[in-house]
Amino acid sequence: MPLRAKDIAATATVTLHKEDGGFFISVALNAELPGVDQAKAEALVAKAHAICPYSKATRGDIEVALRANGRPVRP
Repeated sequence: MPLRAKDIAATATVTLHKEDGGFFISVALNAELPGVDQAKAEALVAKAHAICPYSKATRGDIEVALRANGRPVRP
């Protein structure tokens, strides 16, 4: 069965951190891709992160942790 957009869930968890020099944020992004092989899900999440306008705009400015189906993804 093909993956349908309505079956996909994406969750972003933003954390505010405080250091001596001020504040910064980090983000954990998880994509739930039901029925998709884990290796393929991880590849899709990594590719989406590479081309996403939000990711491009914040690249190098905030720490981002990617997950596919709850498992870590290497960007």
